[in-house]
Formats: sequence, structure tokens, C-alpha cells
Amino acid sequence: MRKTTRLRLAGGLAAVLVAAGIATGPAAQASPKQPTLAELAQRHGRYFGSATDNPELTDAAYTAMLGSEFDMITPGNGMKWYATEPQQGVFDWTNGDQIVNLARKNHQRVRAHTLVWHSQLPDWLTGRAWTADELRAVLKKHIQTEVRHYRGKVYSWDVVNEAFNEDGTYRETLWYKTLGPGYIADALRWAHQADPHAKLYLNDYNIEAVGSKSDAYYRLAKDLKARKVPLDGIGLQAHLALQYGYPTTLEDNLRRFSRLGLDTALTEVDVRMILPATDEKLAQQAQWYRDVTEACLAVRRCVGITVWDYTDKYSWIPAVFPGEGAALPWDEQLQPKPAYFAIRAALGGK
Repeated sequence: MRKTTRLRLAGGLAAVLVAAGIATGPAAQASPKQPTLAELAQRHGRYFGSATDNPELTDAAYTAMLGSEFDMITPGNGMKWYATEPQQGVFDWTNGDQIVNLARKNHQRVRAHTLVWHSQLPDWLTGRAWTADELRAVLKKHIQTEVRHYRGKVYSWDVVNEAFNEDGTYRETLWYKTLGPGYIADALRWAHQADPHAKLYLNDYNIEAVGSKSDAYYRLAKDLKARKVPLDGIGLQAHLALQYGYPTTLEDNLRRFSRLGLDTALTEVDVRMILPATDEKLAQQAQWYRDVTEACLAVRRCVGITVWDYTDKYSWIPAVFPGEGAALPWDEQLQPKPAYFAIRAALGGK
């Protein structure tokens, strides 16, 4: 197994970046003549993508880079239940269609996100009690209606999102409490029936390292595969934070899912820090982005990387983690940060 050497964060930013093999100085500017991150990733048989959300699509400079630098797009919110079925049986594809159509125009693929989650559900769904039969029918209709609408237009679906607690027990969601753990297999089967060609994923955070939560996914995936439930991959969100340490067993974890015959993907990558963003923190962040990229490249069935939007201008972090931020490879002015050059270096770019 190839192990990535951690840099000693001593000295200034330039010294650290030079030690990491990352360009610095005036020459270290993004150039339209350089291969994009997507093009570099394609040389390794991978994709490099970004999430986006509908409000920022009015930003012309942002949208231009979104359409040119990446080859996989994930709608951050536009395909979630509250957006797609705001009233029972009344479907609204406006937000999802806007992003899918933009991706198609730019010759990009789409990772569709997400069908079954405990969060961002409409009031009509959470505001009443359901019998198991009632809720199963509601869930099946929602999944199959949405997946059929986007049939042939998306590469993959995050079918079930965040099903486990940190200790590896099932999260006590509406779905689990009413339907039991079998809702996961049912959701995968229903999605596959609606679009047999879409790749189907389970997706979660804090499963990058080998541990209780990722072990739960490993056991579940092994069981689902044994029962021939249609599961194609595991999505590791990779919302990392400098203050909590790097998941050093990431590559080992990717490999063990591969041995089950599953793809893996790093689906929502960002690396936040406690503000202000010092040179030392930006250097450490750059190394982590490089390490994550190299881990994916080292495992054949790690199919690609998606950053959870690409610019700090539209990051979700400051609103959810007050006092933290600067999590993405481009800054708020859409200028590349050291993390961007670290990713390029890992992908073999200059």
C-alpha cells in the first residue's frame, strides 16, 4: 500500500508548497491553456466534479468555470424531496432540470442527489403519522417517479443518504422507525427498476476512515451484495476539518469496499478550518486535498472526486459551522488557492 507522507508544517507557505511539489509564485496561476482538473482526472480514468445549487447559477463568472473545469455535476439541493415533491403527489422538476440541462449543454455527467434522507423533507411527509404500508407506498412512488423522470440523463444516484449513526447503529429516521432496516434494500430495488442503467450508491459522512460507522456500511454492503440487491457503490462524503485530523486509513477503506465488487467515490469533498485562514492552515489543507486525490488514484475502483461546490463564495460551511470556512480549492473571488495546485500536482498536472 502506498502511504502518503505528511508534511511538517514548519516555515512559511512557500516552503511547504515547494516541498509538496506544488508551484508557487507568479507562475502559479490558473491558465485557460492548462488542462482542467477534469481533463487531468480523465487521464487516470477518473472524473473530477463539483456540486452546485440553483441560486448561484445567476453568477456568470461562476457558471463559466463550473462548465469548463469539471466533468461531473451534483445538484446540491435541487433533487431533494422538499424540492421535487413539495406536496404529496405533486412533483416539481424545475431546479433539478435546470442543473441537468446545464450539465448536458456543457457535456458533463450528473451525480443525482438524493432520494432517501432524513433531512429536508416536506411538511406533509413529516407532519403526520404513517403506517408501514402507507409510507412504503409513498417512498416507492417518490423514488420511481423521480428516477424515471431523469432516466437516461444521470450517471448515478445517491439512493440512501446518511443511514447510520457514528457508532454504526441505524439512524432513527422516519424511514427506519416506520419501515425497519429493509427500507434501504427496497429503495435500491425500486430505483433500479426505474432506471436499470444508473449507478446506485449509499452515501454518508465520517466514513472515510476504517471505524464503527464505515464498518456498518461494509457489513450492510456485503449483505446487500450477497442478496443480489442492486448496489453499485459507496459514496464517502469527505467533509474534513483540519482540527479533527486526517483519515489516515482512507486508502485501506476504499480498497475493502472494492474487494466487495463495489465502486467508491469521494462525493462531497471539502476541508474546512477554524478562521482566519493562515498560510500554515492553507498549506495543511493543500496537502490533505493532495492526499485525498492520491488515495482515490491508488484504488482502481475509486471512480472520481466531487468537491462540495468549488469556491468559498458558495460554501455551506460558514452557515453551518460558525467561525469555520475557507474549505474549497478556489477562494471567494474565484481565484485558485494552494489546494487547487495540490490537486493538480496529484493528478500529474503542472
